[in-house]
Formats: sequence, structure tokens, C-alpha cells
Amino acid sequence: MTRTVLIIEDNPGIGELVRMQVSDLGMKPVLVDRGDTGLERFREGGVDLVILDLMLPGLDGLAVCREIRACPGYVPVLMLTAKSTELDRVLGLEMGADDYLTKPFSVAELAARVKALFRRVDALSQAAPAGDQADEIEVDGLRIDPVRRRVFVDDREVDLTAREFDLLWHFASHRGRVFSRAQLLDSVWGYNHEGYEHTVNTHINRLRNKIEADPADPRYVQTVWGVGYRFMD
Repeated sequence: MTRTVLIIEDNPGIGELVRMQVSDLGMKPVLVDRGDTGLERFREGGVDLVILDLMLPGLDGLAVCREIRACPGYVPVLMLTAKSTELDRVLGLEMGADDYLTKPFSVAELAARVKALFRRVDALSQAAPAGDQADEIEVDGLRIDPVRRRVFVDDREVDLTAREFDLLWHFASHRGRVFSRAQLLDSVWGYNHEGYEHTVNTHINRLRNKIEADPADPRYVQTVWGVGYRFMD
């Protein structure tokens, strides 16, 4: 089945470049140049991936992403932004974007991210436990439900983005094991490009802010200095 990629980008040159690359990957591109129009097209259904610009007329990319995440079902979102500040990246990730690319980016990098997101979706689909047979993970007040993809800390539900949940589940499924940033990029994001370790840092910081009583002194996701991170043993 051919996958459909919704591209919401108001820059004609970038939009056409992304459209051509998606087509070259054997996928069906749908190019829209406004945020509000793009959201309408998404709600019509049949979209497997959204490539979303941050700065858009009609409705900005953050608002579009927030509305997409409010819809039932999970569709990965790759955000494009001309801004490179960490605040913009964090805002996009907090709204539910799975990954981001800062302009200018190479065609090869775009292709790698798109393929990685679909590999992740496929892996999640194959690994998804059926019915109520999946085992929850519960440790020291933290409870992770892999079937419903819900997380509770001391019986209080914590709202995680899709990537934050995957990162936490990966850690909790390998308690005590130390992972480098490169290993986490490969296992959770599905790619490993030198220089993108900051993506891991950003997500771990956001995750700690949500699940830790004291993010500066975490008990769940711990730092192993000079190596990486591990889940409490």
C-alpha cells in the first residue's frame, strides 16, 4: 500500500523539493501551502505522515500540530523550521511533533528522517501487544501501560508525547542498562546522525520535567556521566 505524506509548507521552492523527494521514495505526496487548509486535509483522513512547516499562513505549525494530536489515532509529524533556537524546537516537540529539521536541510537528511519515522511506526505496529496480555511496568510509583500508552506517577496521569513515551518505554524495558545518545537515536528515533545528540538531550529534559519530582536529581532516568543514560535499577 502506497503511503500518503501530507506536506504543509508555504515556501513554493521548499514545498516542491519535499514533494519531489517524497515521490522519489515511492510515496504519495499531498502539498498544501496553508496551515488551516492542511489541517482540513488531514481531517479528511488517509494521511500516514505529516511534514509540517512552523511558520504558516492561516494557522501556524504549532497550532496545526496541536490539533493533529487532538485527533484520534497516531500519525507521525516531522516539523520543518527556519528557526534554530532550542525554545522553538522544544515547543514543537511539546505540541507533539515526533522530530524536526532545521532549514536549510539536505535532501538525503530529509529522506533519512522520513524513512526512520516509518520504520518506527512499523516497529511499533509489529511490537504492539494484543488485548490485555501486555505487561505493565511499575516501579517506585511509576506505572507504564504499553497497550493504552498511558503513564502514571503516584497515580497521577502524565501527558507524554509519542516520542517521550517511546523513550521512557525503551528505558524501562531495559532497566539498569546504560545507553549512549547515539544508541538511543538508533533505537528510539530509527536513525543515527552525528551532531543530532541534542535531540536526545531535549527529549530527556522534557521527560524528566514530567515524571520526576526533582528533574535536577532524577530517580527514574539517570545520567551516567561520560557515557549516557539509564533507567533506575
